[in-house]
Amino acid sequence: MNDIAFTSSSNGKGAPRSLSIAMLGSGGSGVMTAGGQLLDAAGQAGWYGMMTRSSGPQIRGGEAAALLRLSPQPVETHKGRFDILLAIDWLNADRFVGEIILDEKSIVIGDTGGTVPDAISNMGGRYVEIPLSELAKGISGGRPNMVALGALAQLIGLPISALEVVLTKSLKKKGQEAIEASIAGINAGAAQASEIPDIPDFSVTPSPERERWSITGNEAAGLGAIRGGVRFVAAYPITPGTEILEWLAPNLKKVGGVLVQAEDELASINQLIGGSFGGTPSLTATSGPGLALMIESIGLAVASETPVVVVDVMRGGPSTGIPTKSEQSDLNIAIYGLHGDAPHIVVAPMSIGDCLFTTQWATHLAETLQTASIVLSDQSLGQTRALIERPADIAFVSGGRTITSKSEDYRRYVVNDSGVSPMSIPGTPGCQYTADGLEHSPTGTPSSRAEDHIQQLNKRKRKLDQFDYGDHWARTEGEGEIAVLTWGSSTGAVSEAIAMLEAEGHKIRLISMRLLLPAQPERLAAALSGVERILIVEQCHGAQFYHYLRAHYDLPGEIRSMAVPGPLMIRPDDVYSELKAWENE
Repeated sequence: MNDIAFTSSSNGKGAPRSLSIAMLGSGGSGVMTAGGQLLDAAGQAGWYGMMTRSSGPQIRGGEAAALLRLSPQPVETHKGRFDILLAIDWLNADRFVGEIILDEKSIVIGDTGGTVPDAISNMGGRYVEIPLSELAKGISGGRPNMVALGALAQLIGLPISALEVVLTKSLKKKGQEAIEASIAGINAGAAQASEIPDIPDFSVTPSPERERWSITGNEAAGLGAIRGGVRFVAAYPITPGTEILEWLAPNLKKVGGVLVQAEDELASINQLIGGSFGGTPSLTATSGPGLALMIESIGLAVASETPVVVVDVMRGGPSTGIPTKSEQSDLNIAIYGLHGDAPHIVVAPMSIGDCLFTTQWATHLAETLQTASIVLSDQSLGQTRALIERPADIAFVSGGRTITSKSEDYRRYVVNDSGVSPMSIPGTPGCQYTADGLEHSPTGTPSSRAEDHIQQLNKRKRKLDQFDYGDHWARTEGEGEIAVLTWGSSTGAVSEAIAMLEAEGHKIRLISMRLLLPAQPERLAAALSGVERILIVEQCHGAQFYHYLRAHYDLPGEIRSMAVPGPLMIRPDDVYSELKAWENE
């Protein structure tokens, strides 16, 4: 076993003290299982952290990586480099070179006799061999991933007792023999790692008074939907949004709701409209290809003023693209994809915890404004599991469903000051109406009269434009003459980069937009008051967010675009370097 010198990471520039770990292996090697158990054990020991899944597009087999960051403070993004890379095997490991950055201070751990790919070894780092397979073979029912898990725990100062708690709970259904084999494996791995000299103390003082949740963005979105009142879900499985449906299927039943797996995305959106027309708040979850198929029917929801919520967990595109990797490239279709003038809501969560709030808010907006709400999450938020502080409980009172007991002159689409007309529940005496995609008069009767068309166009636009979205429209922080404008999952990296610069004495504003449509020019103008330089950051090759802002907002000063295509993550160091380079020009 080679000697190593390991220093836990802290860049000293305002970023949280943290440790980054990458676990690699072929499909079926148990990388994701071990990574998840390491994260859960870290939570048991009082740490915060996150684990992002990265894999190839295949359904089974292929390559897999669990990317972890652990910290005594909450973290929302991965940093620029990894302190430890552990490979259970090296099959196809070179495919992760762009996502896993190493340097001369990194530790690279592999099984005895394995060959490190040149693409990995050329990045630097000190190589250490641990006999993962040999140790596992010496244990009845042993597995190399459990040996690896124990070795990592020893290296980072994570108590083995915390791992034992997690393993006992997670393997309970498999029986005592499986639990004992796994515990034997982690002890064997820990014993091997203890022979490595100069291991630093990375223990974290537990904070039991703070309630932590272990949750993914997809699970948080599902919880936000239920909290928002959703009781009917129709959807077709699609990576990476399927976990929302898997979480909702059992949990909807607990609150009297129903989930239906439709035969395709077209069926699911139309079932959604039917459920909502019947009086039940309804939602579907999909990804970019599914959203494309749903677009025509989303227009039907807008025209008939039927509330629906569509959660799009974005992935790399176009077409099938990279189903298992993240990209913020569905912005254009979400905003502009509907044909005709079809005002609707587009919102985007900016963290894993915010997936809960934003989905709940989107449901509230759809119900209150009687329109379609599109939630733009993405793979890096949806499939990343994080240890976070419990999100605050926030209640919304929706006002979009007006149940009228009787009316002699009921006009479903009456033109009024608010733009929100009374919406009855089917079967209410005297309140029947026609709801379809044709333009209509205030009573709902199909009409091709110019007067009716213009009145209804104005009404549908007015109700969204004049609604008070409050402070929820964006996250705004800081001051100074430089501002960084971003959205969605890019927010974490931008926020940490700004913290690094603020530690050096710089003043920079962060503006992350949660409400993307309708545009909020007056609010953004106020947030940018006094700004002379704007950096626009997004994970998109075509700079869609940059072009959207230039089209809908009057931005002051000098403007620069930082558009990084997926699947590469936007890292705090990248944003930091971009801002420093601009400063020195």
